[in-house]
Amino acid sequence: MPSVLVIHGPNLNLLGTREPEIYGYVTLEEINRQLKGLAGELGLELRVVQHNGEGEIISAIHEAAGWADAIIINPAGYTHYSVAIRDALGAVNIPAVEVHLSNIGAREEFRQHSVTGAAAKGQISGFGADSYLLALHAVKYLLEGRR
Repeated sequence: MPSVLVIHGPNLNLLGTREPEIYGYVTLEEINRQLKGLAGELGLELRVVQHNGEGEIISAIHEAAGWADAIIINPAGYTHYSVAIRDALGAVNIPAVEVHLSNIGAREEFRQHSVTGAAAKGQISGFGADSYLLALHAVKYLLEGRR
């Protein structure tokens, strides 16, 4: 069974209460439940982590090289400047899909550029919690060689 690592970045542990007008009222726990249910339907093994620190995210990416077939990552605030996370994604040679709850292209100017996205096969943003579910479908397509 193909294995997928989902990495939630900084402050995503506060979903549901943090700026709900931007990020919605769905909690991280609910997103994870939905992801695990869909992963079962798609025949994917899923591991989920949430880290607030850049180094922890990089370590999770490095560790994935030993077992993961794909990565779904929401680097959150690190999206816009973390060359280190971008380099880690590029170094492990695992297809990645970058996810954002909000449409980063419609946000403040500094949020409109993704440094980390350059190392991803694609990006899904602007669909709230469903962005993660769409990313899981995208990963399934990638792993089946459909993209």
